[in-house]
Amino acid sequence: MQKQHKGTFSRILMAASLAATTLFTAMPARTVADETCQSPYMAKIVGQEDFVYVWTLGVDGLGDGQDKLVTVDVNPKSMNYGKVINSLSVGGRNEAHHSGFTDDRRYLWAGGLDTNKLFIFDVHTDPAKPQLHKVVTDFVAKSGGVVGPHTTYALPGRMMITGLSNNQDHGGRTALVEYTNEGEYVATRWIPTDQNLQGAKKGGNFADGYGYDIRALPRRNVMVTSSFTGWSNYMMDFGKMLQDKEAMKRFGNTVVVWDLHTRKPKKVLDVPGAPLEVRCAWKSENNWCLTTTALTSKIWMIYEDETGEWQAKEIADVGDPSKVPLPVDISLLADDSGLWVNTFMDGTSRFFDLSDPHNPKQTYEKKIAAQVNMVSESWDGKRAYYTSSLLANWDKKGQDNEQYFKAYHWDGKQLTEQFSIDFVKEKLGRAHQMRFGAYSLYANNRSTEKGQSAVAAK
Repeated sequence: MQKQHKGTFSRILMAASLAATTLFTAMPARTVADETCQSPYMAKIVGQEDFVYVWTLGVDGLGDGQDKLVTVDVNPKSMNYGKVINSLSVGGRNEAHHSGFTDDRRYLWAGGLDTNKLFIFDVHTDPAKPQLHKVVTDFVAKSGGVVGPHTTYALPGRMMITGLSNNQDHGGRTALVEYTNEGEYVATRWIPTDQNLQGAKKGGNFADGYGYDIRALPRRNVMVTSSFTGWSNYMMDFGKMLQDKEAMKRFGNTVVVWDLHTRKPKKVLDVPGAPLEVRCAWKSENNWCLTTTALTSKIWMIYEDETGEWQAKEIADVGDPSKVPLPVDISLLADDSGLWVNTFMDGTSRFFDLSDPHNPKQTYEKKIAAQVNMVSESWDGKRAYYTSSLLANWDKKGQDNEQYFKAYHWDGKQLTEQFSIDFVKEKLGRAHQMRFGAYSLYANNRSTEKGQSAVAAK
């Protein structure tokens, strides 16, 4: 089920892509404070971030038990620094997971992996107090059977959403689903399989059709997607799944390289072991992206070779692969010089020097807690934020089920904790993914609105 872009729209996208490429190529490294792993099409925060929005899973019997968007004040100059200043519940538990801004950063889209709802928050009217603007409830029907909306990624005037599953067998076969910024469905693009490569070249042994994350590299007209597992696995108890031999076979082993403008798959690459987060280089001379494999604990590079072909290669181990530390989130420095890699099972964050990006070297590690999942780093490299929850049924049990938001300072040599918020003690739930917010981003809009209101009043 697809709608073809008209020539005019394709030309608009091409122009926007070239503009974004020019902007970010010209931008000197470490000039603004923003997450380093966002879409290059997004408006950027200049200076210190004011807030971190934490998409949080509700826990039955804890507070109201609902999923919620939690706003934490992270500006050291604020009277509320280090405190939760707002919590917006969305009704029920949806397996809250990932979120992402629209390209103009006025709205934050957040998905539920179980109910397949998309929650669209207004974060520009009052950045300190987001409002629930719209809820998309027909994602599965409109997409033609896609289940598990995961990454919500900004393209010009569009949100590209990766699925994790489908409503036929609840396995890993899935698709990319495109929406307008206003929340209107545009198209579904199923990920290539051996049975239907959709014109893509098969670069190895696998074409499994699995999905997970997505990132764009506009200067090379490329999107890169990774793969994970389906609803039947990610909603299963983690310990039970590890003992289920059939379930353990149901993990993705591929990365797909897509044409950014036509949205068509170009090449399917073997990356065995469930490649998760994808992070693409910022510097114009670096035509590569990185990912880590959850089951085999490797860092992989997806890169364009001298002939213009896209390839995949394993470039480093994360911890001791024999102990399956389970790499989860990663964060690439804004100048491509280093990579943070979190491992869930040992609660550790590791820093890899990328002076030679083809041969990363671990230079630092710190245990954050009994479990750790997400890491979000500021563009200037000085601040790193951590959260705890992986999936409701995969988080650790008992006292190891620590649920938190933590802020650290990074001086290039070590992490120093600035503050920590216990999400269980605060009756908030399981802290999952983070996005940055700031007053400054919307200051001109508010000034204009005030001016218009004053004129209207006269």
